[in-house]
Amino acid sequence: MRKSIVILLVLLNITGITFAQESEYKQVAQTVSYYLDGGTNKDFNTLKKAFHKNATMKFIKKGAYVEVNALEFFKKRMKPGAKQNRKTHISYINITGNVASAKLEIDYENFGFIDYMNLIKIDNEWKIVSKIFYRK
Repeated sequence: MRKSIVILLVLLNITGITFAQESEYKQVAQTVSYYLDGGTNKDFNTLKKAFHKNATMKFIKKGAYVEVNALEFFKKRMKPGAKQNRKTHISYINITGNVASAKLEIDYENFGFIDYMNLIKIDNEWKIVSKIFYRK
C-alpha cells in the first residue's frame, strides 16, 4: 500500500510539472505570436504586447553592428496598411525556469528573416527582452 501511494505521488508530481510546462509553452507562444501577428497585420498595438519597454534589437546592417530599442524601431517603421504577404513559423521554444528563447521564421516571396527572441517572465507575463535576426 505504501509503495502504491509513493508511486501515485510521483505520477501526480510529474503530471503537474508536465501541465505547468505546457502552460508556460502556450504563454511564450502567445507572446511571440503577438509579435508575428502584429507584424503581419501591420498592427503596432498587437506587436507591442510582445515586448518589454526596454527590449533591444541587434543586427548587422551594411557590415556594421546596430543596437536599437525594439519598440522605438517598430513604431517608426510600422505604418498601417494592407496585411503583409508572408508566412510565419515558430521553429522552437525553449524554456528554463523564468527565461525562454524562441526561433521564428518569417518568409516573404523573395527573402526572409530568422529571428531569435529571448524572453523573461516578468510579473507573471512573458516579454521579449532582446531580439537578434538574420535576413536571408
